[in-house]
Amino acid sequence: MIQLDQNQVFQSLASSPHARLERSAELGDGMALAQWSNHHDAREYHSPRDHTLSCYLAGGTGTFRRERPYDKGAPDKLCVLPAGHESAWVINGEIRLAHLYIGAERFALDSLRLFDREPRELQLHERTFLDDPMQARRFRQLIALDWNEPGERLLTSSLAHELLGHLLLTQVAPRHHPHLKGGLAPHQRRLLQDYIEQHLDQPLDLDGLAALVALSPYHFARMFRTSFGVPPHRYLLARRLTRACQLLRDSTLSLGEIALACGFASASHFSNRFRAAVGGTPGQYRAAFS
Repeated sequence: MIQLDQNQVFQSLASSPHARLERSAELGDGMALAQWSNHHDAREYHSPRDHTLSCYLAGGTGTFRRERPYDKGAPDKLCVLPAGHESAWVINGEIRLAHLYIGAERFALDSLRLFDREPRELQLHERTFLDDPMQARRFRQLIALDWNEPGERLLTSSLAHELLGHLLLTQVAPRHHPHLKGGLAPHQRRLLQDYIEQHLDQPLDLDGLAALVALSPYHFARMFRTSFGVPPHRYLLARRLTRACQLLRDSTLSLGEIALACGFASASHFSNRFRAAVGGTPGQYRAAFS
């Protein structure tokens, strides 16, 4: 989960006497949003833990990276700043921009969903002043919403997921050194994914999953996280919530029936987990797609 008080890009801007945070929201699903204004400033980012996607909303024609003084921003320009990157920025004049912060676990889960590959095999390209009208339109839609208003929180979260999905499909490529060690073998990963999908409605524990691939629970947990980018319990919760979203959209099952079909002990437990992850209740989600 993103915590803005620990996000390096967010905190770098927050510590500037020239930058002003207009609003922010932690979306509860490994992503967070912030809207900033800034002027006559210089900022540096040093190996942030989270990925950042930014969009210039106004100004920016005097903004550049220190090592590229002739390449400058403009409204609707986007920047892709992967986790672990280094960058130094100079802001001349006024600028307004929006940031989407993406946690490592959220990136890993969506990489698995879209590419069915280990997240560590994939690399997010660093891009500066990218033109992508579709992404810019999504950001414009986002800033028109009240991010913390319950009635608009679900749409806010949905647009953030669309931004991330498009980012992965357009800016992610295989790493140059795909022969990675220390994780699960491909056949083990496939076995676990298939087993989990077929047993989402049943209690699953670490011992049972580890036994499937003949590993001790300790080694299994470490190797699972290495391969999947998230610990087993987080992966299982994400798959259960994905199944729940599909049933809410495409079936007429009651919330209690969906809770049981997705392995939740009760409708209230399901509702609490769903709301924390998606930004709205199951009922609100179903109504949005009806």
